[in-house]
Amino acid sequence: MNKEAALMKKWIKWIGVGMIIFISAAAIVLYALSAAGPPDTTVSRSTIFYAADGTKASEAHTGEKRYWVELDEISPSVMDAVIAIEDKKFYHHFGLDLKRIAGALIADMKAMAKVQGASTITQQYARNVFLTHDKTWSRKLKEAWYATRLEFFYTKDEILEGYLNTVYFGHGAYGIEAASRFYFNKSADELTTSEAALLAGIPKGPSIYSPLVSREKAEDRRRLILSEMNLPEKEYANAIAEVPDITGAFTDNKTTAPYFIDAVRAELESLGFREQSGLKVYTTLNPKHQKAADEAIANGIASGAKVEAALVSINPSNHFVTALSGGRDYSVSPFNRAVQALRQPGSLMKPFLYYAALENGFTPVTMRKSEPTTFNETYKPKNFNSQYAERNVTMAEALAVSDNIYAVKTNMLLGPETLAKTAQQFGMTSKLEPVPSLALGTSGVSVLDMTNAYASIASGGSYSDPVFITKVESTDGVVLYKYKKKVKQRFDEKKIGVLTHMMTGMFDGAMSDYATPTGAAMTDKLTRPYAGKSGSTPFDYWMAGFTPSAVSVVWTGYDDGAEITKTEDRARAKVIWSDYMEHIHKGKKPALFTRPDGLTAVAIDLKSGKLASEDCPHGHLMLFESGTEPDQSCPPAVKNDEELLFPDLPDWFR
Repeated sequence: MNKEAALMKKWIKWIGVGMIIFISAAAIVLYALSAAGPPDTTVSRSTIFYAADGTKASEAHTGEKRYWVELDEISPSVMDAVIAIEDKKFYHHFGLDLKRIAGALIADMKAMAKVQGASTITQQYARNVFLTHDKTWSRKLKEAWYATRLEFFYTKDEILEGYLNTVYFGHGAYGIEAASRFYFNKSADELTTSEAALLAGIPKGPSIYSPLVSREKAEDRRRLILSEMNLPEKEYANAIAEVPDITGAFTDNKTTAPYFIDAVRAELESLGFREQSGLKVYTTLNPKHQKAADEAIANGIASGAKVEAALVSINPSNHFVTALSGGRDYSVSPFNRAVQALRQPGSLMKPFLYYAALENGFTPVTMRKSEPTTFNETYKPKNFNSQYAERNVTMAEALAVSDNIYAVKTNMLLGPETLAKTAQQFGMTSKLEPVPSLALGTSGVSVLDMTNAYASIASGGSYSDPVFITKVESTDGVVLYKYKKKVKQRFDEKKIGVLTHMMTGMFDGAMSDYATPTGAAMTDKLTRPYAGKSGSTPFDYWMAGFTPSAVSVVWTGYDDGAEITKTEDRARAKVIWSDYMEHIHKGKKPALFTRPDGLTAVAIDLKSGKLASEDCPHGHLMLFESGTEPDQSCPPAVKNDEELLFPDLPDWFR
């Protein structure tokens, strides 16, 4: 008895020690779990971009196409199928299935390698979010730790939801919603029992059990899973008989405006959403405008031509960007020429120069002589085709025919710093060199900046930064950002009205007798009033113009900056612009430009810059700020306007 009692006492002692060790270990584990806190289960999710009409324009993801859906947005058959094949005891264990682990250990020891898995759904979820998929003991230990943490801090339904939204189904589809859209072109809540079983079989080995890899193996596994689901006899028979049709493509994944979306993503980052995923981004994109822009570029440039193009369109009333094409083919070159490239705009700078001139007392009939001129002893700009009036011309005529001599004289008179400052007020963000040639657009600008600047003219002088995003929401619909209107009246409305009217002159073939207005050849294709300006350098050709409701600017040139020598390449910007503008206005009643209060319209003799009369009957209607219009009829001669405004001018200003 003493011997038996001693043995019993010894066993009780060891049991007590074991219990103490167990309790201590449990306490340590619980403390460690509590101290570690809930693991961050955030995963990358697809960000969806919507056009202004609410249609999906694009989505962005980092190689993992994923849409997070809640458990009640998933067909119950999916959950039944996954639990049946992956983890029948899911709702009854604490994250680890000890019996399965023991069996796997024995198999691994026999093979002297990690050959058999025993992962629960919780462990697989932990692996999907936190770990790699390599088969090592260290990874399995980490997996068990994360699985325990998940079970400690999250409910079973939360874990199952997380698993279904992170598991890989092959072909770039992560999560049940992405898989459902890819394989069946439907949402996860619409899946049938048979479809659910087919999808549940894929994660075991997407490269083996995807129906697009092996329909036979996918079918065998679908049948196996259905047999494991303990379905009622009739439901089982129907599910077995139903052979799912496979779509095999993300039918809603085409990006309709890749260059536009790239610009949106840049603005998204500037708003503070850096590297953030799972967003709903509502943009200003007008799908009809974007389609018209892409088609205009495609139709305006012959196949095989090396010339590139960019187009930006803006609604002047709010500065919303409605279309943006940064090149001919995003798949060939994602370089966004509308935003990233800085190209010399040529004469597109002249409207800003002449607005500054209007601010400094000039009028549309301020006259200067158009003749070959040397500035600062060395600078010798030329007019297009060396066409000079050899007489005084008005500012309105000079703008219509894009007279370079007139522009440089004006720039020198005002001071190049004035033009640089004015252009920056209109929204030019690139560095502008305040030199005489700035009037002829020798400093590089972006197409986006130029379009937004012209939008300020088209709007009557209001300014805002260009807008791409109107609202940003989280996946569950919480508004994270909402655009607040920031349009402000920055420029004198009357002077903008005068400038706009002058800019219609480029389409008026009767505006000059010494050179053809730069847009006269386009008028046969135009069905409504436009205001605009063309521009060119040896390396860049531009066209900018607007109606009261839309502004667009087109650039064409070579990416390597080579000189444009082909006649057809020089004409492409105007062709693309007119095609685009006519397309987006088709079916709409032509709108006239608003005339602000305080303007007076009078008939002007172009050659003299005076009021038309019986001696000068061919008058041209021009707008003036009331009180600045000429008060004399032609032909009486008086001193040139610049002599009246600026005495002691050098001879080359005559």
